[in-house]
Amino acid sequence: MESFVQTSESILSIRPWTEGHPDLVAGFTTKNGGVSKGHFSSMNPAFHVQDVAGDVVSNRKILAERIRVPAEKWVGAEQTHETNIAKITAEHAGSGALDYVSALKQTDGLYTRERGVLLTLLFADCVPVFFFAPKHHLIGVAHAGWKGTVGGISKAMVEKWTSVEGVPLEDIYAAIGPSICPKCYMVDKKIIDLLALILEDETKTAYNQITDTQFALDLKKANALILRKSGILNKNIITSGLCTACDESLFFSHRRDKGRTGRMMGFIGFKEE
Repeated sequence: MESFVQTSESILSIRPWTEGHPDLVAGFTTKNGGVSKGHFSSMNPAFHVQDVAGDVVSNRKILAERIRVPAEKWVGAEQTHETNIAKITAEHAGSGALDYVSALKQTDGLYTRERGVLLTLLFADCVPVFFFAPKHHLIGVAHAGWKGTVGGISKAMVEKWTSVEGVPLEDIYAAIGPSICPKCYMVDKKIIDLLALILEDETKTAYNQITDTQFALDLKKANALILRKSGILNKNIITSGLCTACDESLFFSHRRDKGRTGRMMGFIGFKEE
């Protein structure tokens, strides 16, 4: 059963998490229900893709109303396909929320214990990996394209939570969101070799070899394997079956749209009491 359930034209909610935790807002946006035009039609929340800035702000304010977290409480990041992770406090609220200049620099992972702050990252085929430790009031999200995946950003988040925050591995839950599927994602051997450095013998279960030089890579499965190898219980990992490249009616796709496209937003936060 699909874990990312559409609750409005603009939003997919992580139903297994939000149903049992009414103070949690967590999900992924669609491409619909906004005001952007052309290649970015219509719910594009990304400033960096050369959309009209005023339309992006309008889209973010529309989303803010729909998820009931003011945009001024959002936190966004520059996202440079690295593995830097930031712990977010109340003082970060508003960073990267209504402009790109104030976004956290060189950051692809966010986590927090704070209420009333919404963690946000942007995606258009890359893998959104959400983290939740309900017993410890801890949430996070990571941006895992192929560079972040082979760099081990999912592993890095787990290590932050266990070593810095003192969370036992068995208390950590992960949700892998909509992203490109292996049928739509061909890579070369260089990427497979890099993946083997982190997954070792399990690497072969994350791809199918198509030709001598082409491999169909399952980025979602690769991240699930990395999470499991990091000690997360398999029963605590859920994975969306939705493909951003296959479903043109729901999602932007960098690969399908040849780079000229909008972004979806992965978001997670605790509501204010």
